[in-house]
Order: sequence, then structure tokens, then C-alpha cells
Amino acid sequence: MRLGVLDVGSNTIHLQVVDTHYGARPIPTFNYKEELRLTQYLLPNNHISPDGINALDSSIKRCLAQANTAGTEELLPFATSALREASNGKEIIDFVNKQNEIDLQVLSGEEEAKLTFLAARRWFGWSAGRLLMIDIGGGSLEFAVGIDESPEISISLPLGAGRLTQNFLEGDPFTTKSIRNLRDHIENQLEAVLSPMVHHEAADRAIGTSKTLRTLARLCGDFFNTNSKIIEIDALRKVVGKLSDMNLEERAKLPGVSNNRATQIVAGAFVAESVMRNLDIEKVEICPWALREGLILRFMDWSEK
Repeated sequence: MRLGVLDVGSNTIHLQVVDTHYGARPIPTFNYKEELRLTQYLLPNNHISPDGINALDSSIKRCLAQANTAGTEELLPFATSALREASNGKEIIDFVNKQNEIDLQVLSGEEEAKLTFLAARRWFGWSAGRLLMIDIGGGSLEFAVGIDESPEISISLPLGAGRLTQNFLEGDPFTTKSIRNLRDHIENQLEAVLSPMVHHEAADRAIGTSKTLRTLARLCGDFFNTNSKIIEIDALRKVVGKLSDMNLEERAKLPGVSNNRATQIVAGAFVAESVMRNLDIEKVEICPWALREGLILRFMDWSEK
């Protein structure tokens, strides 16, 4: 089956097409994405503006045209924190679905965490033991811990790199005051979940699944000649300091850092450092599969029931 996943995220609209069947590893055949950054269209009343709705609808139309060109047989469209938390999110979903004759569904933060955990479990296999999964998206941060394919605990917090950059960071380079406010906010948010996380966090491996964490792993490797698929806490602390001192143009010149990622990588680095420090994690291994792969795997599992 040629299956398409349409991911309406906080930063990008991403179409991924794979060839797969029950029990098979999904083989990527086509990718298409557009940077939209829906959170930039948020109004003071937490509505996404009419311009944002029109931009979203146009982007989805282009993605659907690409999906059709790629020969997609089945499409799984989903949205995450930007539409989940917008006060007019339901109206936007209804509008987009009617305009494009699709069934765009909003995932809860807990569903995001569970599906991403499933992808990590399938990638590393049962021999990996008990996993702690961490995903830093544009709008939210997800944790999940467990030994099976369904985690024992799954948590979502509004600590996405794009959201934090927009709400806290100022200046270029970012000001010391805005960075301090950002760090205080991250610590306060994490404090609310540390108790249940610490109870469950004893794991054989800590796994990172997001583009933010993949980028940080590469930067740690390039700066300090470490494994570019692993984030070590000592290297990350040094990277955080380097990134904080750079302006946007300097960050955008770093290997593997796009202009969009350069804007929010500082906030993402502070989130990653806080999580690792608070949970006493020495290293995080990078998993190439994440939420989209988890959704594909779950769909194929269900299709055989």
C-alpha cells in the first residue's frame, strides 16, 4: 500500500508518503513540506487569524496535489498543538475538511506521546529494554516511558521550541534577561511533572525523536567530535552556551541548521538540557522514526484487525 501522512504541525505542513504493508517496515518514497509557523498567526484571543486559516488551507491543497501526484492510495491527515490549542481550532478543522474533502484529526498531547513511543519501540526493538522517549516539537514537549509498545506514562507540556522562542526570547543575539525568563519558565513547567516522571524514569535507554534533538546531536558531534547520533549532557551544556552567544545569521550557518531551525534551536537546546539535567540523563540516543511513523505503524496494525 502507498500510504500518505499529512502532518499539520506548529512549524510545518509535512507530507510523507511510504510504501508498506502489514508487518513491513515503512519505506519512504516521497516527502514534501512547507514552512508555515501557524503560531505566528495567533491573535491575542488565541484565535488563528483569517490570514493564517487561508495560508493553512492553501498549503494543505498543495500537499494534497503532491500526494495525488505521488500515487497515494490512503491519506492519514492529523494536526498537533497549534490547532489543538487555538480557540477556533475546531472551526478551522471543520473548514479545512469541508474545503478539501479530507478527515483531518487533531491528536491530543498524550496521543502524540504514545504514537511517538510506539515508533521508537519498533525502531529499537524489544532488546532495547525499558525506554524513556523525549520529543521536542514546535509547540509541545512529549515524554513517554515503558517496556511495552504502549507506555506506562505519557505526558505533554507546552514547551515546544517554536512556542518558547515566540513567547520569551528577544534580541539578536537573545538578551540575557529573556533567556533567564525562558529558563525559569521551563523549570517551572517541568517541576509539575517531575514527580511522576522520576517514579517511572528508570530506563535502559533514553531516546530522542524530534528534528530539534537530531540537530542538537549533530551540533554536539561537530563541535566536540562526539557521536552525531547521541547527545551527551556535558556536550549539550557547552552547545547551549555557544548557541546562546550567537546571532541568527551565525546559527543559520551551522551544519544542518536551516533558517527556521536557527530561530528556535536555542529554546530547544534549553528544553533538552533541562530535561536531561532534571531526570539525571547522561545521554540521549537519536531515533530516526517519530510521530508520523508511529501513526503509520498503528494504522497498519489496525488494518489487519
